[in-house]
Amino acid sequence: MDPSLIGIILFGSLVIFLALGIPVGFTMGGISIILGFIFWGGMPSVDGFVLGSYSKITESILTALPLYIFMAAILMYSDLADDLYEAVYRWFGGFRGGLAAGTTIIAAVFAAMVGIASVATATLGMVARPSMLKRGYDDKLTLGIIMAGGTLGVLIPPSIVMIVYSAESGVSAGALFMAGIVPGILAAILFIIYAVILCIVYPDKGPSTPVGERFTWKEKFASLRSVIIPLFVILIVLGSIYLGVATPTEAGAVGASGSLIAAAIRKKLTFQNVKKIFLMTVRLNGLIFWILIGAVAYARIVSVTGVGNSLANLILDANFNAWTVLILMLVLFLILGMVIDTVAVLLITAPLFLPALAALQFDLLWFGVLFVIAVCIGNLSPPFGISLFVMRGVAPDVGIKQIYSAVGPFIVLLLFTMVLVMIFPQLALWLPEVMK
Repeated sequence: MDPSLIGIILFGSLVIFLALGIPVGFTMGGISIILGFIFWGGMPSVDGFVLGSYSKITESILTALPLYIFMAAILMYSDLADDLYEAVYRWFGGFRGGLAAGTTIIAAVFAAMVGIASVATATLGMVARPSMLKRGYDDKLTLGIIMAGGTLGVLIPPSIVMIVYSAESGVSAGALFMAGIVPGILAAILFIIYAVILCIVYPDKGPSTPVGERFTWKEKFASLRSVIIPLFVILIVLGSIYLGVATPTEAGAVGASGSLIAAAIRKKLTFQNVKKIFLMTVRLNGLIFWILIGAVAYARIVSVTGVGNSLANLILDANFNAWTVLILMLVLFLILGMVIDTVAVLLITAPLFLPALAALQFDLLWFGVLFVIAVCIGNLSPPFGISLFVMRGVAPDVGIKQIYSAVGPFIVLLLFTMVLVMIFPQLALWLPEVMK
């Protein structure tokens, strides 16, 4: 059968079953096994899927996933976000829009520690929003800052999505981590500039703390003790990779160990917290690895039936402009990111797009950063962006329309960040080159 027709059957059935609510991993695996029996033949297809899955999930780079998820779980249940917010409140509360700017910084730092957008959004939604509202901040700005800042966990390393992309593309995870730092910081700075300017132009959206309620310098410096632990964790993870002391996997082990020590110092390793930490780790690992197993079967059927090569050849034969192809791919990521988990988006599209991108001679490291920014935007985009529903869960008093309207300016800022990285690739590639 013609590979194009097989591709239509493969992706059409994928869309239908995902729309029916069947989990992504089981959808990809189930459809691939059925089509494997038809187009590959009985047991050879099953053997290929099983051996391929075993080979994939035992790759050394994927050993980092449980470690970073474990680190995220420890940090989440150590109440670090509360202490971080207190420090920001003491230092930035006296400025108009200061809490919005400070919340962005917390979101970036906390997101970098946990590497999962939904965790950062949920935690800050519970910690930062009530405090900002109490001090007269506009709820629309508050919601937007928290959701946008939370998505930076996908872009600022260590990022779980980057580890999966590394495994799929063959790009160094360490280089990808470094490539995400400058664009992530750039996006955070744009968020801060927007929030501060908005509060200066419209003072009622972000008032400063009254003079009588401001903290002394002694109290401000005392609050910095709470910043030491999170900065320590980030520095030992990224610093060990940057200095070449550890691989990303080894750095994950170092980070997890450092997080455990930090939690123990804070006396947060209670029985209930340890139980929650392990439950979160096992659940997220199970979710991701089932998706990976299904994705292996999916990638095999795409390869065996020639669908991937057919698409790459179709793009090349059609003589499309390479940038047009790239932009269309990014638009697709934006759309898929609204309705499907970020890891699933990557694993569904990688077997098709990576060969085409390689044939068009795009740098896969640079493209990896663009992909991550695109799915950050997808996570924020109405009507189905995951961050919107996470915020709805922790702020049930807010209507979904209000949440939708809150993210608009930040989607524009992330799009602007993506355009800057497209026009100036060195924003992503400079640090990895220095690292070499």
